Amino acid sequence: MLFEIQTYGKDVLRTKTEEIPQIDDDLRVFVANMFETMYAAEGIGLAAPQVDKSIRLFVIDLSPIDEEEGRRVFVNPQIIGFGDEKDEYEEGCLSVPTIREIVTRPTTIRITYQDMNGKHYDEEIDGFLARVIQHEYDHLEKTLFIDHLSSLKKSLLKNTLKKIASGEIEVEASENFEL
Repeated sequence: MLFEIQTYGKDVLRTKTEEIPQIDDDLRVFVANMFETMYAAEGIGLAAPQVDKSIRLFVIDLSPIDEEEGRRVFVNPQIIGFGDEKDEYEEGCLSVPTIREIVTRPTTIRITYQDMNGKHYDEEIDGFLARVIQHEYDHLEKTLFIDHLSSLKKSLLKNTLKKIASGEIEVEASENFEL
């Protein structure tokens, strides 16, 4: 089942997310539908708030651009540390269609989370995967990638953001990978 991707202006994208108390079959079905929705939109990451669910969960699949990195599910993630080194990269988002901007983020993170079997992890992650995790994690923290932009950049995007919020611009699959 495909979910509707929530776009800029929808309250759920700015709502506090709740911890997931237990991993059960309903959650497994939800995650399967999240992956299906992400693939249909040609994304590489999708957070639960983007499909109208205020829970602490996101999915990632970098295999279209990195064969070594397949499907991953992050349940109740917490980023507990950031490296000192940062880099810039052009990001896009399924919830903010048509906008792509350079965002500066730490290149290394330390994260704790559970997988779909309830197993706990504490990992240090770097590179592109670290960037994608930070982008998706931001959704759980009521933050969009455009929130990382300068005031000037945001003011230049004001009209496009209004069109997204009003529904004039909708989510479409694209040739570019969206986080």
